Amino acid sequence: MTSPRHSRRGLVIPFAIFGLLLAVWTGWWFWLADQVETRLAVQTESLSEAGWQVAHEPVSVTGWPFRVRVAFPAANVVAPSGHGVAASELVAEANAWNPGHWMLIAPDGLVLTRPGKGQMAVEGEALRLSVSHLRERFPDLRVELVQPTFTPVAGSEPFPLASAERVELYTRPHLTDGQAATDEMDVLFRLTEGRGRAGGPVEGATRQGRLSAEVELTIEQASRLRGVDSAGVFANWTAGGGRFTAVKGRLQAGESSARIASEALRARADGRLEGRISLTAERPGEAIAGLAGSRSGAVNRVGAAGAAAAAGVQGDRPVDLVLLFRDGRTWLGPFALAPAPRLF
Repeated sequence: MTSPRHSRRGLVIPFAIFGLLLAVWTGWWFWLADQVETRLAVQTESLSEAGWQVAHEPVSVTGWPFRVRVAFPAANVVAPSGHGVAASELVAEANAWNPGHWMLIAPDGLVLTRPGKGQMAVEGEALRLSVSHLRERFPDLRVELVQPTFTPVAGSEPFPLASAERVELYTRPHLTDGQAATDEMDVLFRLTEGRGRAGGPVEGATRQGRLSAEVELTIEQASRLRGVDSAGVFANWTAGGGRFTAVKGRLQAGESSARIASEALRARADGRLEGRISLTAERPGEAIAGLAGSRSGAVNRVGAAGAAAAAGVQGDRPVDLVLLFRDGRTWLGPFALAPAPRLF
């Protein structure tokens, strides 16, 4: 009597299902890769028509099966304002199952172009930008520079920082009662242990120590930041009445520290900030005296020395101060310290 033969269908079915799923997933991946290439071409043409200069060697799309990886060799992008970024390679990546969240990295560093100031090389352990919620009015944006160094190209203006442990910038829609506000964006900026360039204002203020900062604020009229013209993105925003509101944060400059707050700051037509910032400072005299001894031509050494002497009267006790941006200058009481920060 022969033994019954067992059906092999139970073994074949799982492999058939896996093969079918793999074929469907592969079809999805290639369709997604084609969509990415198509939309990149459309976006590049749109930017060129708006006055941007976009150049790179042929793009490659790889990463099957789980990622979409787009490589831009010899990338060079210049906005109508003259601001630009160049890199030997830029790489954009997204998970194939979540194409609404992209990570852009510069494996070999960047060269930034600053209109009127020249170029600056930025290198670091990691330089990355993350963008998500692309279908929202204001996508979530994260910029992270890990152990960056900042080196001006020969003939370019110096940069206040030489290096840092970390630089971070985060943006997201402003929430009111749990709902996204119509035209407002929250911003968080964090600088960890920044080191100033030799002879610069940061090195002076920190007494060759470290500068750390954490500042958060809300941007009103945020939709106007999308318009980039020859004057830069903030020019359009300023002309439309944009303001920074609910400004608060903390600064640590060497042995000096301060908590800061401001109800509102705006920019003048020339791009310099206007408004007032309240500070509760500890040992501010040391930072201001360091500014007075700085070799930076932007610092009013006489005004800084006067402000340092006035602040020094308080000794080590916390003191309430007001930093005023007025008439294109930065004032501490009656003392003009330096030009007001400039947005564009």
